[in-house]
Amino acid sequence: MTREDELIRQIKQGRRECLNELVELYYPVILRYCMWHMPDMESAQDATQETFLKLVRFIDRYHHRGQFKAFLYKIAANTCIDIKSKRAVPEFSLESLPEDFAPAEMQSENGFQSAEDRLQLALALTCLDSTQRELVLLRYGQELSLKEISAVTGLPLRTVQTRLRRAVQKMNKSAAM
Repeated sequence: MTREDELIRQIKQGRRECLNELVELYYPVILRYCMWHMPDMESAQDATQETFLKLVRFIDRYHHRGQFKAFLYKIAANTCIDIKSKRAVPEFSLESLPEDFAPAEMQSENGFQSAEDRLQLALALTCLDSTQRELVLLRYGQELSLKEISAVTGLPLRTVQTRLRRAVQKMNKSAAM
């Protein structure tokens, strides 16, 4: 049983103080995810807070299957969609690019190179449709496994693999131009 599942079990048994540990464990990654979907930091923080409020509300619906992370990302994705539909928020902008989006192997010691890499990545993402962008974000920005991405998106694993491969190919073509 994973640490998350143990915490959830204790929360369901009435130990609400375990909720703080669960939030501390996932808050940074969910905030980073929301930053990609919201136009500014304030909206991303609102979406993150709302995600955890919904988690508390829906915690009884979660059943141990080793997919808590996917369950939480699905709540975050739906929360961002809900907020954007209520506020007429633009879908994607270069300004919303998180500072620490790039995985560690893509980050450089040189701050200028890192900023340039993030900008190139953001520009490459603009050539993708929203579904492809979401897959790339979940895989490379949030470092989720293909199985976790499948659980978050509700797509079959093979479909995730194929669409992700096509998205990366499209980004490569865009970067080569």
